[in-house]
Amino acid sequence: MEIQPTSYHLQSCLSKRQFEDTGWLMADPEDKAPSLIRAVYEKKQIEFKDKSYGIYRFADWLPISRMLKGSSAPVTYKSKALAEKLGLSNLYITYSGYWPEKGVTMNTCSFKETEAYSVCGRLKDTGRILVVASAGNTARAFARVCSDNNIPLVIAIPEDNLNALWFKEKLNSCVKVLCSPKGSDYFDAIALAAKLNASPLFLEEGGAKNVARRDGMGTTVLSAAEAIGRIPDAYFQAVGSGTGTIAAYEANLRLIEDGRFGNNIMKLIPSQNVPFTPMYDAWKADSRSLLPMDENEGRIKALQIKAPVLSNRKPPYSIAGGLYDVLKASNGSFQKVTNGELTEACDMFEELEGADIYSAAGVALVSLIKALKEGHVAPDDTIMLNITGGGEKRFKKEFDYINAKADLVMSPECSPMELIEKVTALF
Repeated sequence: MEIQPTSYHLQSCLSKRQFEDTGWLMADPEDKAPSLIRAVYEKKQIEFKDKSYGIYRFADWLPISRMLKGSSAPVTYKSKALAEKLGLSNLYITYSGYWPEKGVTMNTCSFKETEAYSVCGRLKDTGRILVVASAGNTARAFARVCSDNNIPLVIAIPEDNLNALWFKEKLNSCVKVLCSPKGSDYFDAIALAAKLNASPLFLEEGGAKNVARRDGMGTTVLSAAEAIGRIPDAYFQAVGSGTGTIAAYEANLRLIEDGRFGNNIMKLIPSQNVPFTPMYDAWKADSRSLLPMDENEGRIKALQIKAPVLSNRKPPYSIAGGLYDVLKASNGSFQKVTNGELTEACDMFEELEGADIYSAAGVALVSLIKALKEGHVAPDDTIMLNITGGGEKRFKKEFDYINAKADLVMSPECSPMELIEKVTALF
């Protein structure tokens, strides 16, 4: 099974200039200020491929040149039990994770697989080693995809989050795990990755700046539009960086241009986990810039949340085309959720819908309940709830699994030269 390379251009969110993707571009070289770039696809009406293609059934709107093995696409279905409990007539759940009865079999149980299969499908064989910083789920997804497809990779992750690196099979030796020490957070892992990327041997994955990452995440909205037959009225997702919500908006724009799914902009309602709420706080202050936060305070708060994947201290919030801009464009709002609230929501979802979900997905569910009570959405609105991960409890009952260990632990204060030498020696 093969696919043809997708035909697309890139466009600056700041200047709207279109230009060719000459390689691993993360920005418009002519922009005078920081800005995200977007992919503009030649094919304006998407053709949904057979489900056997996995995530690549959405290949028309993925910036890729190849198809990798082992992917699964998100699945959208209309809720009955949860919808009835909440008094909603058109609640659609987009589920990414492990739930074979629904036709979704992501072996890492997270929608981060949508990013990894898209990013690695964009990646050409350059002889360089891909570097990905992560708080957990992204690391697991990229490690699995790169391991299965023999793509050299370094994962930078806090040592306290190593329990997120569980796998059905042992990782291929082409994947190495670099950790910041115990007591550190995602920001420290990002700092290690940045030092590695100073060497031409390594290739920065790019995070939110990588159009392939965002368009992979946007397949959740494509799944919803296909299942519903129209663009939803409102979209709910918990956020650490906000990249998935930015991706949802961009997919929305493509669906409008397609012409078959309506012309509305979804009301975007992201959410964060108390006490780590930098984007929520900035949005409530109507500030494009994140509010000042002491580094130690940020680290302490990040370590207190039950959904550690939501702990990005440097999110793409303020940048042109970032979360602030898409919330403004969609007349969006923001919610915050406590650890206790998300725990109750996870239990509620499993009881009513029949599948276990991650803490971040529980945050999104609570945000829907709060938005409904506050009148941000109406009971008869067509609502998309993005369940960004689940099925891990079931997966671990059905399969044996292996926990990866750190190949190297380094302080984020280390010298770039020492770090580059030690990581290079691992290969």
